[in-house]
Amino acid sequence: MTSIFEELGKHSLSDIVSMGCSFIATKLFYPKATLVRRPFHIRQKKNLSYDSGFTTGRGCRFEMFDDGVIRLGRNCRIGDNVHLAALHSIQIGDECLFASKVFISDLSHGSYGEDGCDPSIPPNDRPLIGSSVVIGDNVWLGENVCVLQGVTIGSGAVVGANATVSRDLPANCIAVGSPARPIKRYDPETRTWVSCK
Repeated sequence: MTSIFEELGKHSLSDIVSMGCSFIATKLFYPKATLVRRPFHIRQKKNLSYDSGFTTGRGCRFEMFDDGVIRLGRNCRIGDNVHLAALHSIQIGDECLFASKVFISDLSHGSYGEDGCDPSIPPNDRPLIGSSVVIGDNVWLGENVCVLQGVTIGSGAVVGANATVSRDLPANCIAVGSPARPIKRYDPETRTWVSCK
């Protein structure tokens, strides 16, 4: 097991100072969290809940609109420049790991189905609509993953870099692509990952 001094030796002096400032701010403003690195942008902090062990990278942005809520479970670790936007609800389970530049949103500017918005209306003036997002326990989202409204990602899922999750993903699968599709699933009987057919 490495000591804190060995860990600090892996960082530049400016990183150590930055982490020290972030650690102090974390204990003042997010006391249950382990480390919320600065800058951290949040809209409607009162609508954010998190359990112990929560950590973020730099430049994260959490936005809650109206009565939207974001709930994070125990030991969630979030990389740099992660953006979460909730009109209704984003629920994230325990022990999740998100790489940098992940985007999760339960909302859209306007609807685009049969009774969709008129394209002559500027997008920013279209009504916000949405549907909640649920992410299970032990989920790993790779770099640049985009999770869209109304999606449920099952516990134990792995989503590969640059994937767009626009529909539900089952538990214990590896999914890639845009739209994300499962390519492997975990077989608990053989304790191996097998191809999806």
